[in-house]
Amino acid sequence: MNKRVFIIHGWDGYPEEGWFPWLKQELENNGFYVQVPTMPESSEPKIETWVSYLNQVVGEVDENTFFVGHSIGCQTILRYLESLPADKKIGGAIFVAGWFTLMGLETEEEKEIAKPWLEKPIDFEKVKQHTKNFFAVFSDNDDVVPLNNKEMFEQRLGAKTAIEHQKGHFRESDGVKELPIVLEYILKIA
Repeated sequence: MNKRVFIIHGWDGYPEEGWFPWLKQELENNGFYVQVPTMPESSEPKIETWVSYLNQVVGEVDENTFFVGHSIGCQTILRYLESLPADKKIGGAIFVAGWFTLMGLETEEEKEIAKPWLEKPIDFEKVKQHTKNFFAVFSDNDDVVPLNNKEMFEQRLGAKTAIEHQKGHFRESDGVKELPIVLEYILKIA
């Protein structure tokens, strides 16, 4: 069975953004099948729409299935895993600038879009049934994700975590075109 990786972009994101093409190419060079789906209505992400779309794209999961999320993509992966039957196992999930709390939401529209993602609880016990391999990467100067999310990922998921220096929110506009720490972790657990 081929090892598969699904890279889930964030709010207003798209498959060719930032470090996604680099990671896709590197993983393909290592024999992985990689998909970076265009998530529906990315300027107004909705939990039900994104989770159900991810479910369609992925199909059956197994221990050769891995997920990489950026920002709201991490939330999508967590909520997708929560929805899986208890006996389904995956290889692991990597969260880049993942969050449970946010800062810097400026407009009422942004606050409205973020609200369900921030307020609808996640059953972490259900999420943890699917893998022991959780890895979360944060930046020490992210203008969107407060650094205390690092402890939340450790406590709620038992995730291994890392802090990258001066990577902002890991966007193209932050100058992030490659993310070797994510590639290394996937290669290690796969």
